[in-house]
Amino acid sequence: MRIELEIPEHILHDLLDGVDLPRFATLSYTIRTPPALRDLGSAVLEQMAEPGIREMFEPGQRIAIGVGSRGIGRLPEIVRGVVSAIRRRGADPFIIPSMGSHGGATAEGQRRVLAHLGVTEDSVDAPIVSDMDTVVIGHIADGTAVHLDRRAAGADGIVFVARVKPHTAFRGPYESGLAKMIAIGLGKQAGASTTHARGFGEMAVMVPEMARIALEKAPIRLAIAVIENAHDEPYKVLGVPSVQILDLEPELLVEARAAMPRLPFDECDVLIIDRIGKNISGDGADPNITGRYPTPYAHGGPQITKHVVLDLDAASAGNANGVGTADFTTVRLVRKLVLAQTYPNALTSTVARPVALPMVLPSDHLAIAAALLTCNAVGRPATVVRIRDTLHLDRLIVSEALLNEVQGRADIEVLHGPAPLAFDELGNLLDLDESSEKQVIGLEMHDVW
Repeated sequence: MRIELEIPEHILHDLLDGVDLPRFATLSYTIRTPPALRDLGSAVLEQMAEPGIREMFEPGQRIAIGVGSRGIGRLPEIVRGVVSAIRRRGADPFIIPSMGSHGGATAEGQRRVLAHLGVTEDSVDAPIVSDMDTVVIGHIADGTAVHLDRRAAGADGIVFVARVKPHTAFRGPYESGLAKMIAIGLGKQAGASTTHARGFGEMAVMVPEMARIALEKAPIRLAIAVIENAHDEPYKVLGVPSVQILDLEPELLVEARAAMPRLPFDECDVLIIDRIGKNISGDGADPNITGRYPTPYAHGGPQITKHVVLDLDAASAGNANGVGTADFTTVRLVRKLVLAQTYPNALTSTVARPVALPMVLPSDHLAIAAALLTCNAVGRPATVVRIRDTLHLDRLIVSEALLNEVQGRADIEVLHGPAPLAFDELGNLLDLDESSEKQVIGLEMHDVW
């Protein structure tokens, strides 16, 4: 399927030529957060050697290690540590992609997702067995089937790696973490589909119920829980035996929520995000940071009037899930969008909005102008924040109107500006670091088409 875009130039000229862009300053933003683990591999080995955990593995056993599609910091080091610890006990580990419908809901696609994350047979020293087949291992009270990866179900034991953090679409004691990895990750596309079937309004109930049955019926031994700091670097890894998963996860979620990064402003008229991607967040850009959620069942974050997304990160492999939460985007993002990578997520989750197209503009300049025109900042200068993506908040570009709010803050330093935004000859923004030191190129609007 190919999308052809015809832009009505004269209409956009008439409406956007006269929009004045504010001047911007570049800020350094220091987020107080726990320090990252320096020797992550050793931390994993220590957890795997804990009494009660090391005895879980015996010589000759085949142990499946579930690895998901989330971009956990230094994920290959964690997985390699798990592989090494299991092999030291004489057992035989192998990797299974555990990511619901991601990777286009195909075995090869899921193998490619792991490779994008740096998890290959060479990097973790273990074979990767990718298979979308599942077996039904039980049913919850309402009759919904609980699925499990067929290869994992046939193993002597299952270990999985999962990051614990707030979910982007619902709230509850179990959000994006251990129970969800069991119900949806290890359940493959079939498990993801059945868990999502009742919608995100029921997800806080469905996830732990599905996980409870799997913990009773499947040979799940251990979860390696990861909590990241505000820079998306692991600062805690914890081996959680299967019998403790449902009891401990709510405490880990509270800790993870406290460690999350956040924008230094409670509200702004326009948020500009340079790039989104499935490798950055399950929703392209983390709604816990942007305040733009794909469902009404999650909340929190800043109040943003208009949201602009400019580009799609190459590592997302064409998956533009999340672009639909923006108000404006660009032609260059849409040309990178691969429907076969983007749509399976929405069809499985039953939430279509994140893959819908917002208003598409020919250039960054016009997308930003459209956001400013429609942000309803009447009689005052607009407040605008620009970030690279939701993984990198240590450097921000903000409009001049926000500078009063940062005066006297110990966590913020003004590095450059204020000065006009810097665009290239096509009307697209320069790299965030470059644009902080260069002036805008003088462009007539008809030159950016």
